Amino acid sequence: MFARVTHYRMKPESVEAAIAMLDTMKPQIMALPGMHQFINTMNDTGEGCVISLVESREISDANAGAVQALWSQFQEHLAAPPSAEGFDVIADWR
Repeated sequence: MFARVTHYRMKPESVEAAIAMLDTMKPQIMALPGMHQFINTMNDTGEGCVISLVESREISDANAGAVQALWSQFQEHLAAPPSAEGFDVIADWR
């Protein structure tokens, strides 16, 4: 299992519109190959973090173009480009 963690910052005036847009994109996001879980967090200033649990690093890397296309739909709402890093999952407790 592999986790892609992406930090982002929305324009404060765009938070509501971005959340509404995200809700409509759920089918596209969850249809990405190897996707196990998608968590999106955000505070009241528009700073947030997406944690995507994917089957493997290879699958996550192969999804990079599709993920970039999804993020591009938020371009007008972003205060800065998102910043992603990846990690091997060493524990997934529920």
